[in-house]
Amino acid sequence: MSSRLVILVSSSGTNLQAIIDAVNSGTIQHATICLVISNHIKAFALERARISNIETAYLNLIPYSKRYPSTNPAIKYGTAAREAYDVDLAEKVLNAMPDMVIMAGFMHIVSNAFLSPLAKANVPILNLHPALPGEYDGARAIERAYEDFQKGRIEHTGVMIHYVIEEVDRGLPIVTQDVEIKPDDKLEDLQERVHAAEHKIIVKGIRIALEKRFAAEQTVKL
Repeated sequence: MSSRLVILVSSSGTNLQAIIDAVNSGTIQHATICLVISNHIKAFALERARISNIETAYLNLIPYSKRYPSTNPAIKYGTAAREAYDVDLAEKVLNAMPDMVIMAGFMHIVSNAFLSPLAKANVPILNLHPALPGEYDGARAIERAYEDFQKGRIEHTGVMIHYVIEEVDRGLPIVTQDVEIKPDDKLEDLQERVHAAEHKIIVKGIRIALEKRFAAEQTVKL
């Protein structure tokens, strides 16, 4: 039986392309990408999916902020808007009947309003993060690592695939990989090296997670 994958994206989709290529080549076995969802309508990742005849969907947070205005002027998107968005996002994901969800450069922090329905449906969520466990949680991870290297605080950085929990980038790591930072690196050099590592580790992480899920299902059957 083929595992159904839903991929969440926000931008160019190079990591999505790595997954598509791995599924097509059999590097990720017995898997099908059944849906790609983006929160940005102009994300080239959507075009990559369409080229590969994969169903796509678009869901943006902005209409929810208009429906549920933030009560804090300093916060663009309030809790009510985010949770309403996450409820609809979870529904859209679950309607595709996935076995696994992968956040491949999805620039949105999901709340329990998204996580809880997927947990109840026994659908694990994986996330790709350009840092090692416990380091540079959240946004601008590569930039912060580069700045710390320049200050002599770190010798290298890395990337990881982890299970998603409510605490941002704190879920159980599935696989990690160190990424070298060279003394003469510009930020763009490090970004390119990190992205190259991401394309490999996202495939490896999905393979490991699918194998663990299959093994767990077989144990339950026994």
